[in-house]
Amino acid sequence: MPVTLSLRKSMVRSLALGDATTLARGELTLDARALANELEAQDERIATVEVHTTLPGESTRVVCAKDVVQPRLKVDGTDPGAGTTYLMENLAVVTCGPIVGFQEGIIDMSGPGAAYTPFSELALVVIELRVVDGLRPHEHEATVRHAGLRAAEHTARRCVEFAADEEEEIHWDEFPADAGLPRIAYVDMLLSQGLLHDTYVLGENARDGLPLVMDPRVVIDTGIVSGNCVSACDKNTTFHHQNNPLIAKLLSGHGKRWNLVGVVLTNEPTRLAEKEASAARAVDLVRGLGAHGAIVTKEGFGNPDADLMMITRGLEQAGIKAVAMTDEYAGTDGGSQSLADTTPEADAIVSTGNANQRVRLPAMQKVIGPLPDITRLAGGYPGSLHEDGSMEVELQAIVGSTNQLGFGRLSCRES
Repeated sequence: MPVTLSLRKSMVRSLALGDATTLARGELTLDARALANELEAQDERIATVEVHTTLPGESTRVVCAKDVVQPRLKVDGTDPGAGTTYLMENLAVVTCGPIVGFQEGIIDMSGPGAAYTPFSELALVVIELRVVDGLRPHEHEATVRHAGLRAAEHTARRCVEFAADEEEEIHWDEFPADAGLPRIAYVDMLLSQGLLHDTYVLGENARDGLPLVMDPRVVIDTGIVSGNCVSACDKNTTFHHQNNPLIAKLLSGHGKRWNLVGVVLTNEPTRLAEKEASAARAVDLVRGLGAHGAIVTKEGFGNPDADLMMITRGLEQAGIKAVAMTDEYAGTDGGSQSLADTTPEADAIVSTGNANQRVRLPAMQKVIGPLPDITRLAGGYPGSLHEDGSMEVELQAIVGSTNQLGFGRLSCRES
């Protein structure tokens, strides 16, 4: 039976701390103490919580940002992809604190760094966490991940009683396919290599149970949660999954310019035999959907380049036109081999930028998170941080700068 996902939206236009959480005319006041108390009470692995806020244009730098989550709450129904979900637009929760896996990143709210991250355009609730001593890295990651999700849900729960600004219905299989339109599938590769490179699908680690075909509305209804510490530039945060721009575009043109036949979620194993088997299965699923063409995106770089090329080659050899999306690691001068693997069949590739490009970032008046750790992040180096608080880093260190879903702000022009 066809289902519909309704998104009930509140637009946040300003953000401040106060004694109670309220939302009126887009002005959000957040009770930081209540939020911190709830997080500390729910997880004994948390030692301290500090809640900060920052707005676009402010002289603020967030350091060691791990995940970004849009505040959402399921208010009707329980299954992702159906019922009604309340969400808060122009707002995100960011988790940060001492390094979990050396691949957290930077978010600048103003200056040249802000131009590289989409999160500089949002009001941010930043949860700075310290965990108790002795936690193993995987426990540390889980603690931060769960805290971010709880903080986002807490914020939405406190605001859902206030009037929403609009409601959007997300349709898909309610409408019959038009036989005259091209049939397009989307292959969404999820980081799943272990060693803090994990993603969760409906609560389960993506290393198991994939590939599979999924309703696109399940994906954008927080069906996928980031649990990884891949380089900040091309990490798909939970926010990216919740607002996947390719799914949004494909749904908007469904039944008008094309038929979206489904989303194939697949993983990125580490062993060659597993890569080959997973890629073959993903291609079979796309063929089973009767697709004429497919868009393939990935997360991470290096090792996942092989998965991307295997899937692209398999699709093309099956007669399915494939467009691949990837960022590049071409060296600071752009002159190095940019991908770890290629194939002749990959003749339609969209680049989302060179993660090795270096940028100079000025000092900020406010820094949230451990500033000295910048020198240890992927994209930083021992001399990155200067005495005056300014720095030089690769784009690799900036959250979302070369995102491979196309959720970014980089573009190019012919000279």
